[in-house]
Amino acid sequence: MMPGSAAPAGGAGMFIPAATAGTVLCCMCGVAMQPNPANMCARCLRARVDITEGVPRHAAVVYCPDCSSYLQPPRSWLRATPESPELMQILLRRINRPLARLRVSLSGAEFVFSEPHSKRLRLKLRLRREVLHGVVLEQTHPVEFVVHDRLCDSCSRAQANPDQWVAVVQLRQHVPHRRTFLYLEQLLLKHGQASLAIRVAAAPGGLDFFFGSRSHAARLVDFLTTVAPIQTQTAKQLVSHDTKSSVYNYKYTFSVEICPICREDLIALSPQASRDMGGLGPLVLCVKVTNAIALLDPLTLRVHHLEEKKYRVYNFKAALTSKQLVEYIVLDIEQESPEISVDGSRYQLAYAQVARVSDFGKNDTIFTVRTHLGHLLNPGDHALGYDLYGANLNDDDMDTAMTRYSLPEVVLVKKCYEKRPRTRRWKLKRLPVEEDAGNKAKGEEERRLDEYEAFLKDLEQDPDLRFNINLYKNEDYRSEMASTVGDDVPTVPIEELIEDLTLGDDEDVEGDEAVAGNTQSVMAE
Repeated sequence: MMPGSAAPAGGAGMFIPAATAGTVLCCMCGVAMQPNPANMCARCLRARVDITEGVPRHAAVVYCPDCSSYLQPPRSWLRATPESPELMQILLRRINRPLARLRVSLSGAEFVFSEPHSKRLRLKLRLRREVLHGVVLEQTHPVEFVVHDRLCDSCSRAQANPDQWVAVVQLRQHVPHRRTFLYLEQLLLKHGQASLAIRVAAAPGGLDFFFGSRSHAARLVDFLTTVAPIQTQTAKQLVSHDTKSSVYNYKYTFSVEICPICREDLIALSPQASRDMGGLGPLVLCVKVTNAIALLDPLTLRVHHLEEKKYRVYNFKAALTSKQLVEYIVLDIEQESPEISVDGSRYQLAYAQVARVSDFGKNDTIFTVRTHLGHLLNPGDHALGYDLYGANLNDDDMDTAMTRYSLPEVVLVKKCYEKRPRTRRWKLKRLPVEEDAGNKAKGEEERRLDEYEAFLKDLEQDPDLRFNINLYKNEDYRSEMASTVGDDVPTVPIEELIEDLTLGDDEDVEGDEAVAGNTQSVMAE
């Protein structure tokens, strides 16, 4: 076969000529090109037709520096971070009307780097339009937005008078500790529910959230309804009234009371409550609190979920709380049944011989108890539990249960691990809470630090508890700090940690150079 000749069709003995694309000469410059309805090359089309004519190159956008939101005319304010999809949507709305009038379609848009202090936002648009007998032409078009700073209405009122709030959410729980608020604080931070609050203030028994709008306060109350068993009451007070325009200004108060039952509380059910729950108890442990209370019978491993409305019918209190836990040492343990899973948690019934740590060297008092922690405890381990043998109880339901039933002398709650150093490889973010230093009792600060440390230990020991919150990497942590921690002490896996984004001066400079280099390369292309 001669070089350059066409290949024969498979076995047919025929030659098919190679298909070649036809070309024509541009009617303006004479360059060979593929034919199109205009008979003009792309360079000549761009030189004679400008599809960006009439599309604005400059526009303005109003920005509130206090709440990082942008004005969406006429009166809406939308929160957006730099170079985010939300900000892109706000900017494109400013030029959508000229594009629709000129019948120009938008095929793409991207941010072009600008100095943060320049008060400029730059976009590079890719516009497409049909020109000259059905030929579609695409062209880039830069648009520069000038950022004008102006406070939004809510921030303006807050600046004029920080106490000029419209709605307040008073969150309360009548318990002797703040463990519930420490957990709710992390949920609020993760879901951004407290970001619209003008300020957050500490109050006896809880927190106060002040908002510039009633809808923002109602949004927080709706969120709390989904994560905790709460009871809500609302009230409003007339502030001013314009008789000519019939405009009324109110201040709204949302009183939110959280159920006083917390995790690890020991509860003695009344005979009526025990019958309604199918013979549960009478001694039960609270193992989980969401919008319902999960009650566990440690002797039978039965779990009952009690909703807030049903709880208000019985309205029982905790006979013993986590503040009254006593440390025990396990002398011997014998498993009674295989390990089972109940509501995602692992339990195993077992008989354990335990003794109070405080009794070592003083007496030989030993308790044989039935526990649900058979899968965790081994001889020599320490555990925390409630001492019903020596406790001074002031609970009518507990007294009734003691007279009717043979109650255990000890109820073990959880395994106790050795103490660990204060510095961890992870950390939590906190809400900016305003506190009145003059009203703090003596030793209040030390007590809160101990409660926070106990909350961190609970997060390490319970994966279900930390599933709904964000844990961040601690940059100050060093690996040699973990040398004093035992092997059996639970820790948070590094896969569950989130990078805490903190940019320094050097990182800003390197980032600016990288973005500038990328922008120049895109413009060169």
